[in-house]
Amino acid sequence: MVDKLSVAYGRGEPVLRDVTVTAEPGRVLAVTGPSGAGKTTLLATMAGLLAPAAGSVTVDGEALRDRDHAVARGVVLVPQDNGLAAILTAGENLQVALIATGASPSDARRLTAASLERLGLTGQTDQLVEELSGGQQQRTAIARGLALGGTVLLADEVTSELDAANRQRVLDLLHDEAGRGAAVVFATHDPEAAAACDAELHLVDGRAELVRA
Repeated sequence: MVDKLSVAYGRGEPVLRDVTVTAEPGRVLAVTGPSGAGKTTLLATMAGLLAPAAGSVTVDGEALRDRDHAVARGVVLVPQDNGLAAILTAGENLQVALIATGASPSDARRLTAASLERLGLTGQTDQLVEELSGGQQQRTAIARGLALGGTVLLADEVTSELDAANRQRVLDLLHDEAGRGAAVVFATHDPEAAAACDAELHLVDGRAELVRA
């Protein structure tokens, strides 16, 4: 839950002002708004990467302290820049993340194979990230997020590089995550993608309005 959240960078003016919203388990919340409205800032704060200037972010009633605490609480972030290690293969990017969160090497290999298959990337498992197209890199980052199986999944503009078929595939997978009980938050510029979500929070100049609940 985000409660009366304000976020600023350094001593500048707040990027977000008095934002309150609840990401509910089993539902997909779209976060929309023009560039610069604060979508990425909101997701980064919900992921524990930024500290609130005021207000709070809580998971199951517990206020997040930092990114490590968020990870321990099952908060998974698929960032806008994908966050992949270019010197690793697509498969290695998933396996490293899974092992870092406690999976055994054998479980990490199994989950990696299954998640890449869900995104149509089985043939790219052993390719270096720098050898992948922009869309393939984006799908690899999504596959990693899905493989981690968090209780909260934050997806920041994860369909911007995708064609129509893969965009629909990703939207279906986000709803599948909600179906297993995760709270999914999806920042997007795409009105069609937002309309397919269960609720919509619209940001303008750092202020939020819940336009569909």
